[in-house]
Amino acid sequence: MYKLEEPIYFYFFAVLPLLVVLFFSVYWWKKRTQKKFAEYGLLSKLAPNYSFFKSFLKLIVLAIGISFLIISLVNPKMGTKLKTVKREGVDIVFALDVSKSMLAEDIAPNRLEKSKQIISKTIEKLGSDRVGVIIYAGNAYPLLPITTDHAASKMFLQNANPDMVSSQGTAINEALDLAKTYYNNDEQTNKFLVILSDGEDHEENTIELAEQIAAEGIKVYTVGVGTEKGAPIPMKTNGRLIGYKKDRQGEVVITQRHSEILKDVAGKADGFYVDGNLTGKPVEALIDVVSNAQKHEFETKQFSDYKDQFQWFVALGLLFIIMDSLLHEKKTNWLQKVDLFKEKEFKE
Repeated sequence: MYKLEEPIYFYFFAVLPLLVVLFFSVYWWKKRTQKKFAEYGLLSKLAPNYSFFKSFLKLIVLAIGISFLIISLVNPKMGTKLKTVKREGVDIVFALDVSKSMLAEDIAPNRLEKSKQIISKTIEKLGSDRVGVIIYAGNAYPLLPITTDHAASKMFLQNANPDMVSSQGTAINEALDLAKTYYNNDEQTNKFLVILSDGEDHEENTIELAEQIAAEGIKVYTVGVGTEKGAPIPMKTNGRLIGYKKDRQGEVVITQRHSEILKDVAGKADGFYVDGNLTGKPVEALIDVVSNAQKHEFETKQFSDYKDQFQWFVALGLLFIIMDSLLHEKKTNWLQKVDLFKEKEFKE
Protein backbone atom coordinates (compact mmCIF):
# COMPACT_ATOMS: atom_id res chain seq x y z
CA MET A 1 0.00 0.00 0.00
CA TYR A 2 1.23 3.51 -0.75
CA LYS A 3 0.17 7.11 -0.32
CA LEU A 4 1.36 10.40 -1.76
CA GLU A 5 2.44 13.04 0.74
CA GLU A 6 2.39 16.13 -1.53
CA PRO A 7 0.43 15.34 -4.73
CA ILE A 8 0.19 19.06 -5.52
CA TYR A 9 3.71 18.88 -6.97
CA PHE A 10 2.37 16.81 -9.88
CA TYR A 11 1.48 20.18 -11.42
CA PHE A 12 5.20 20.62 -12.07
CA PHE A 13 4.87 18.09 -14.90
CA ALA A 14 3.50 21.02 -16.91
CA VAL A 15 7.16 22.07 -17.28
CA LEU A 16 7.88 19.11 -19.58
CA PRO A 17 5.69 20.20 -22.54
CA LEU A 18 7.17 23.69 -22.20
CA LEU A 19 10.64 22.13 -22.34
CA VAL A 20 9.78 20.31 -25.59
CA VAL A 21 8.32 23.48 -27.13
CA LEU A 22 11.43 25.43 -26.13
CA PHE A 23 13.71 22.77 -27.65
CA PHE A 24 12.01 22.81 -31.04
CA SER A 25 11.69 26.60 -31.02
CA VAL A 26 15.44 26.96 -30.49
CA TYR A 27 16.12 24.26 -33.11
CA TRP A 28 14.07 25.97 -35.82
CA TRP A 29 15.53 29.36 -34.88
CA LYS A 30 19.02 27.91 -35.36
CA LYS A 31 18.01 26.44 -38.72
CA ARG A 32 16.70 29.77 -39.98
CA THR A 33 19.77 31.61 -38.75
CA GLN A 34 22.10 29.07 -40.37
CA LYS A 35 20.31 29.42 -43.71
CA LYS A 36 21.13 33.12 -43.67
CA PHE A 37 24.79 32.26 -43.13
CA ALA A 38 25.27 29.51 -45.73
CA GLU A 39 23.53 26.81 -47.74
CA TYR A 40 22.76 23.41 -46.19
CA GLY A 41 25.51 21.57 -48.11
CA LEU A 42 28.16 23.99 -46.92
CA LEU A 43 26.90 23.80 -43.31
CA SER A 44 27.14 20.01 -43.44
CA LYS A 45 30.78 20.32 -44.39
CA LEU A 46 31.50 22.96 -41.73
CA ALA A 47 29.79 20.92 -38.95
CA PRO A 48 29.83 17.29 -40.13
CA ASN A 49 29.54 15.83 -36.63
CA TYR A 50 26.35 17.62 -35.54
CA SER A 51 23.51 15.19 -34.73
CA PHE A 52 19.90 16.22 -34.30
CA PHE A 53 19.08 12.83 -32.83
CA LYS A 54 21.74 13.16 -30.14
CA SER A 55 20.25 16.54 -29.21
CA PHE A 56 16.77 15.01 -29.03
CA LEU A 57 18.13 12.12 -26.97
CA LYS A 58 19.60 14.64 -24.50
CA LEU A 59 16.14 16.24 -24.23
CA ILE A 60 14.51 12.88 -23.46
CA VAL A 61 17.12 12.02 -20.81
CA LEU A 62 16.72 15.46 -19.22
CA ALA A 63 12.90 15.12 -19.19
CA ILE A 64 13.15 11.72 -17.48
CA GLY A 65 15.51 13.17 -14.87
CA ILE A 66 13.16 16.08 -14.16
CA SER A 67 10.22 13.66 -13.92
CA PHE A 68 11.96 11.61 -11.23
CA LEU A 69 12.79 14.78 -9.27
CA ILE A 70 9.15 15.89 -9.43
CA ILE A 71 8.04 12.49 -8.12
CA SER A 72 10.56 12.85 -5.30
CA LEU A 73 8.87 16.13 -4.31
CA VAL A 74 5.52 14.31 -4.20
CA ASN A 75 7.23 11.83 -1.83
CA PRO A 76 5.51 8.46 -2.32
CA LYS A 77 5.30 6.50 0.92
CA MET A 78 4.97 2.75 1.20
CA GLY A 79 3.03 1.01 3.95
CA THR A 80 5.20 -1.78 5.30
CA LYS A 81 2.91 -3.30 7.92
CA LEU A 82 -0.76 -4.31 8.04
CA LYS A 83 -2.11 -3.85 11.54
CA THR A 84 -5.50 -4.35 13.16
CA VAL A 85 -7.05 -1.28 14.74
CA LYS A 86 -10.23 -0.85 16.75
CA ARG A 87 -12.76 1.72 15.64
CA GLU A 88 -16.22 2.76 16.76
CA GLY A 89 -19.17 3.53 14.55
CA VAL A 90 -22.44 2.45 13.03
CA ASP A 91 -23.24 0.68 9.76
CA ILE A 92 -25.05 2.83 7.23
CA VAL A 93 -26.07 1.57 3.78
CA PHE A 94 -27.27 3.92 1.03
CA ALA A 95 -29.77 2.54 -1.49
CA LEU A 96 -29.71 4.76 -4.57
CA ASP A 97 -32.53 4.70 -7.10
CA VAL A 98 -30.95 4.72 -10.59
CA SER A 99 -34.14 4.25 -12.62
CA LYS A 100 -34.50 6.51 -15.65
CA SER A 101 -37.11 8.63 -13.88
CA MET A 102 -34.23 9.85 -11.70
CA LEU A 103 -32.85 11.64 -14.76
CA ALA A 104 -35.74 14.14 -14.64
CA GLU A 105 -34.44 17.69 -14.27
CA ASP A 106 -37.12 19.21 -12.05
CA ILE A 107 -34.33 19.36 -9.43
CA ALA A 108 -30.99 20.73 -10.66
CA PRO A 109 -28.95 19.22 -12.13
CA ASN A 110 -31.27 16.18 -12.00
CA ARG A 111 -32.74 13.85 -9.37
CA LEU A 112 -29.92 11.30 -9.63
CA GLU A 113 -27.10 13.83 -9.29
CA LYS A 114 -28.90 15.50 -6.38
CA SER A 115 -29.12 12.13 -4.62
CA LYS A 116 -25.41 11.53 -5.22
CA GLN A 117 -24.64 14.92 -3.70
CA ILE A 118 -26.64 14.08 -0.58
CA ILE A 119 -24.84 10.74 -0.13
CA SER A 120 -21.41 12.25 -0.79
CA LYS A 121 -21.94 15.15 1.65
CA THR A 122 -23.22 12.74 4.31
CA ILE A 123 -20.19 10.44 3.92
CA GLU A 124 -17.85 13.44 4.23
CA LYS A 125 -19.29 14.19 7.69
CA LEU A 126 -19.19 10.63 9.00
CA GLY A 127 -16.54 9.55 11.46
CA SER A 128 -15.26 5.99 11.56
CA ASP A 129 -18.65 4.61 10.57
CA ARG A 130 -18.89 1.90 7.93
CA VAL A 131 -20.77 2.61 4.71
CA GLY A 132 -22.11 0.56 1.81
CA VAL A 133 -23.89 1.43 -1.43
CA ILE A 134 -26.73 -0.36 -3.22
CA ILE A 135 -28.16 0.70 -6.58
CA TYR A 136 -31.59 -0.37 -7.74
CA ALA A 137 -34.22 0.11 -10.41
CA GLY A 138 -36.23 -2.95 -11.49
CA ASN A 139 -33.61 -5.00 -9.59
CA ALA A 140 -31.11 -4.20 -6.86
CA TYR A 141 -27.34 -4.67 -7.12
CA PRO A 142 -24.46 -4.17 -4.67
CA LEU A 143 -22.32 -1.27 -5.84
CA LEU A 144 -19.93 -1.29 -2.87
CA PRO A 145 -19.77 -3.75 0.07
CA ILE A 146 -19.87 -2.25 3.52
CA THR A 147 -16.48 -0.68 4.26
CA THR A 148 -14.62 1.97 6.23
CA ASP A 149 -13.05 3.34 3.04
CA HIS A 150 -15.10 6.49 2.56
CA ALA A 151 -12.99 7.68 -0.38
CA ALA A 152 -13.72 4.46 -2.28
CA SER A 153 -17.45 4.74 -1.59
CA LYS A 154 -17.54 8.26 -3.03
CA MET A 155 -15.56 7.16 -6.07
CA PHE A 156 -17.89 4.23 -6.81
CA LEU A 157 -20.88 6.46 -6.21
CA GLN A 158 -19.91 8.86 -9.00
CA ASN A 159 -20.13 6.05 -11.56
CA ALA A 160 -23.70 5.03 -10.66
CA ASN A 161 -26.11 5.46 -13.59
CA PRO A 162 -29.21 3.78 -15.10
CA ASP A 163 -27.09 1.76 -17.55
CA MET A 164 -25.68 -0.27 -14.65
CA VAL A 165 -28.96 -2.11 -14.06
CA SER A 166 -30.44 -4.57 -16.53
CA SER A 167 -34.08 -4.03 -15.59
CA GLN A 168 -35.75 -0.64 -15.44
CA GLY A 169 -38.58 0.37 -13.14
CA THR A 170 -38.56 1.28 -9.46
CA ALA A 171 -38.68 -1.66 -7.07
CA ILE A 172 -37.93 -0.42 -3.55
CA ASN A 173 -38.67 -3.90 -2.26
CA GLU A 174 -35.62 -5.20 -4.16
CA ALA A 175 -33.40 -2.70 -2.32
CA LEU A 176 -34.94 -3.69 1.03
CA ASP A 177 -34.44 -7.38 0.32
CA LEU A 178 -30.78 -6.93 -0.66
CA ALA A 179 -30.10 -4.69 2.33
CA LYS A 180 -31.03 -7.51 4.72
CA THR A 181 -27.91 -9.40 3.61
CA TYR A 182 -25.61 -6.37 3.52
CA TYR A 183 -24.72 -6.02 7.18
CA ASN A 184 -21.90 -8.45 8.02
CA ASN A 185 -21.54 -7.74 11.73
CA ASP A 186 -24.16 -9.49 13.84
CA GLU A 187 -22.99 -7.65 16.97
CA GLN A 188 -23.71 -4.24 15.45
CA THR A 189 -26.76 -2.81 17.21
CA ASN A 190 -27.20 0.24 14.98
CA LYS A 191 -27.85 -0.60 11.34
CA PHE A 192 -29.22 2.15 9.14
CA LEU A 193 -30.56 2.01 5.60
CA VAL A 194 -31.04 5.25 3.68
CA ILE A 195 -33.18 5.04 0.54
CA LEU A 196 -32.92 7.90 -1.96
CA SER A 197 -35.65 7.88 -4.59
CA ASP A 198 -38.47 9.77 -6.28
CA GLY A 199 -40.84 7.21 -4.76
CA GLU A 200 -42.19 5.68 -7.96
CA ASP A 201 -42.65 2.16 -6.62
CA HIS A 202 -44.13 -0.53 -8.87
CA GLU A 203 -44.38 -3.38 -6.35
CA GLU A 204 -47.05 -4.28 -3.79
CA ASN A 205 -45.06 -5.98 -1.02
CA THR A 206 -42.78 -3.04 -0.22
CA ILE A 207 -44.47 -2.16 3.09
CA GLU A 208 -44.40 -5.80 4.19
CA LEU A 209 -40.66 -5.99 3.53
CA ALA A 210 -40.14 -2.73 5.44
CA GLU A 211 -41.71 -4.35 8.50
CA GLN A 212 -39.52 -7.43 8.08
CA ILE A 213 -36.33 -5.40 7.83
CA ALA A 214 -37.32 -3.44 10.95
CA ALA A 215 -37.76 -6.75 12.81
CA GLU A 216 -34.13 -7.54 12.00
CA GLY A 217 -32.98 -4.33 13.71
CA ILE A 218 -32.45 -2.20 10.59
CA LYS A 219 -33.86 1.32 10.68
CA VAL A 220 -34.87 2.79 7.35
CA TYR A 221 -34.69 6.48 6.46
CA THR A 222 -36.04 7.70 3.14
CA VAL A 223 -35.07 10.79 1.14
CA GLY A 224 -37.42 12.00 -1.58
CA VAL A 225 -36.09 13.92 -4.59
CA GLY A 226 -38.14 15.58 -7.29
CA THR A 227 -41.31 17.64 -7.32
CA GLU A 228 -45.00 16.73 -7.14
CA LYS A 229 -45.52 18.69 -10.35
CA GLY A 230 -43.05 16.43 -12.08
CA ALA A 231 -40.97 16.69 -15.25
CA PRO A 232 -40.32 14.75 -18.47
CA ILE A 233 -37.52 12.20 -18.68
CA PRO A 234 -34.80 13.46 -21.05
CA MET A 235 -33.29 11.08 -23.59
CA LYS A 236 -29.67 11.97 -24.36
CA THR A 237 -26.94 10.67 -26.65
CA ASN A 238 -23.36 11.70 -25.84
CA GLY A 239 -24.72 14.39 -23.55
CA ARG A 240 -26.95 15.88 -26.28
CA LEU A 241 -30.73 16.01 -25.79
CA ILE A 242 -32.54 14.05 -28.51
CA GLY A 243 -36.03 14.12 -27.01
CA TYR A 244 -38.13 12.96 -24.06
CA LYS A 245 -39.41 9.52 -23.09
CA LYS A 246 -42.88 8.74 -24.44
CA ASP A 247 -45.50 6.15 -23.58
CA ARG A 248 -47.14 3.70 -26.02
CA GLN A 249 -49.64 6.34 -27.10
CA GLY A 250 -46.79 8.68 -28.07
CA GLU A 251 -47.39 11.05 -25.15
CA VAL A 252 -44.45 12.49 -23.23
CA VAL A 253 -44.13 10.76 -19.85
CA ILE A 254 -44.24 13.08 -16.84
CA THR A 255 -42.58 11.58 -13.78
CA GLN A 256 -43.59 12.88 -10.35
CA ARG A 257 -42.27 12.43 -6.85
CA HIS A 258 -44.43 10.13 -4.72
CA SER A 259 -43.63 10.97 -1.13
CA GLU A 260 -46.35 8.86 0.48
CA ILE A 261 -44.74 5.48 -0.29
CA LEU A 262 -41.40 6.73 1.04
CA LYS A 263 -43.06 8.00 4.21
CA ASP A 264 -44.85 4.66 4.70
CA VAL A 265 -41.61 2.66 4.28
CA ALA A 266 -39.74 4.84 6.78
CA GLY A 267 -42.64 4.78 9.23
CA LYS A 268 -42.86 0.98 9.22
CA ALA A 269 -39.10 0.64 9.77
CA ASP A 270 -38.61 2.98 12.76
CA GLY A 271 -37.16 5.76 10.63
CA PHE A 272 -38.39 8.99 9.06
CA TYR A 273 -38.83 10.67 5.70
CA VAL A 274 -36.99 13.85 4.70
CA ASP A 275 -37.32 16.10 1.66
CA GLY A 276 -34.14 15.90 -0.41
CA ASN A 277 -34.61 18.81 -2.79
CA LEU A 278 -32.28 20.91 -0.65
CA THR A 279 -29.00 19.05 -0.05
CA GLY A 280 -28.31 20.40 3.42
CA LYS A 281 -31.59 19.29 5.00
CA PRO A 282 -31.25 15.49 4.61
CA VAL A 283 -27.50 15.63 5.29
CA GLU A 284 -28.06 17.35 8.64
CA ALA A 285 -30.90 15.00 9.55
CA LEU A 286 -28.88 11.86 8.80
CA ILE A 287 -25.75 13.10 10.56
CA ASP A 288 -27.86 13.95 13.60
CA VAL A 289 -29.17 10.36 13.68
CA VAL A 290 -25.70 8.86 13.34
CA SER A 291 -24.18 11.23 15.92
CA ASN A 292 -26.77 10.33 18.55
CA ALA A 293 -26.60 6.59 17.89
CA GLN A 294 -24.66 4.27 20.17
CA LYS A 295 -21.34 3.40 18.58
CA HIS A 296 -20.24 -0.20 18.29
CA GLU A 297 -16.57 -1.19 18.43
CA PHE A 298 -15.26 -3.21 15.50
CA GLU A 299 -11.91 -4.21 14.12
CA THR A 300 -10.45 -3.21 10.79
CA LYS A 301 -7.07 -3.61 9.12
CA GLN A 302 -5.01 -0.79 7.71
CA PHE A 303 -1.45 -0.21 6.56
CA SER A 304 0.92 1.53 8.95
CA ASP A 305 4.61 2.42 9.25
CA TYR A 306 4.67 4.35 6.00
CA LYS A 307 8.25 5.01 4.93
CA ASP A 308 9.53 7.78 2.66
CA GLN A 309 10.62 6.65 -0.81
CA PHE A 310 11.65 10.04 -2.24
CA GLN A 311 15.38 9.29 -1.99
CA TRP A 312 15.16 6.64 -4.72
CA PHE A 313 13.60 9.11 -7.13
CA VAL A 314 16.14 11.80 -6.23
CA ALA A 315 18.94 9.35 -7.03
CA LEU A 316 17.36 8.34 -10.35
CA GLY A 317 16.69 11.97 -11.25
CA LEU A 318 20.30 12.99 -10.57
CA LEU A 319 21.55 9.96 -12.50
CA PHE A 320 19.65 10.96 -15.64
CA ILE A 321 20.69 14.61 -15.31
CA ILE A 322 24.34 13.50 -15.06
CA MET A 323 23.80 11.30 -18.14
CA ASP A 324 22.42 14.33 -19.95
CA SER A 325 25.51 16.38 -19.11
CA LEU A 326 27.81 13.60 -20.36
CA LEU A 327 25.98 13.23 -23.67
CA HIS A 328 27.27 15.40 -26.52
CA GLU A 329 25.41 16.70 -29.52
CA LYS A 330 28.15 15.42 -31.81
CA LYS A 331 27.91 12.11 -33.60
CA THR A 332 29.62 9.14 -31.98
CA ASN A 333 32.48 8.01 -34.20
CA TRP A 334 31.58 4.33 -34.37
CA LEU A 335 27.93 5.17 -34.86
CA GLN A 336 28.75 7.26 -37.91
CA LYS A 337 29.77 4.06 -39.70
CA VAL A 338 26.58 2.11 -38.92
CA ASP A 339 24.30 5.17 -39.27
CA LEU A 340 22.13 3.88 -36.39
CA PHE A 341 19.64 6.74 -36.54
CA LYS A 342 19.45 6.85 -40.37
CA GLU A 343 20.70 10.40 -40.36
CA LYS A 344 21.90 10.18 -43.93
CA GLU A 345 18.39 9.38 -45.10
CA PHE A 346 17.06 12.16 -42.90
CA LYS A 347 19.37 14.68 -44.56
CA GLU A 348 18.46 13.54 -48.02
